[in-house]
Amino acid sequence: MLAARRTITVLTRHRCNIALRGLATQTALDSKDTESSRINLCTAVNDALQIALENNKRALVFGEDVSFGGVFRCTAGLLQRFGKDRVFNTPLSEQGIVGFGIGAAASGYTAIAEIQFADYIYPAFDQIVNEASKYRYRSGGEFNCGGLTIRAPYGAVGHGGHYHSQSPESFFTHIPGIKVVVAGGPADAKGLLLSAIQDPDPVVFFEPKMM
Repeated sequence: MLAARRTITVLTRHRCNIALRGLATQTALDSKDTESSRINLCTAVNDALQIALENNKRALVFGEDVSFGGVFRCTAGLLQRFGKDRVFNTPLSEQGIVGFGIGAAASGYTAIAEIQFADYIYPAFDQIVNEASKYRYRSGGEFNCGGLTIRAPYGAVGHGGHYHSQSPESFFTHIPGIKVVVAGGPADAKGLLLSAIQDPDPVVFFEPKMM
């Protein structure tokens, strides 16, 4: 439990010290020409992904149905803006999605994988726990997949049923080598997702559907 708390605390500090500097700059630039507006968590995630793709030409966004915006529309417009080589659909295979992300990150790409619902993350459990989390350790620091971020909407919204309402985050908080993040709101989501994408360790990023 101590290791899990330390992991989450460090990434929270990264949000303040790294990501929000860019967020504050963007907000200041936007405020010169436009009025501020209220956004939900999905829009915040979309904004963060646009910033990541714009600032890093080796960033990739991929997953089931992401090219047309995804179930929750968090990737809407990304394909049209950044092209099919950087925003693309994958087969319906969570193990394959994460396995591809590990390989891409180990090859120097910034891999942002989407698991359509957190309930479906279990087939990828082996890839996350036995591959992504241990990649740096087992190579003695020679290799790593720190460029990997795995996004997953989680939790209940009242009508999802038992295959679309689970909260599996606790399984991953006990695993050394990965960081687990749950956003508390839109501002947190944008800053923390940008931090997760920049973080030197693989991150599992859970997005509360109720927000």
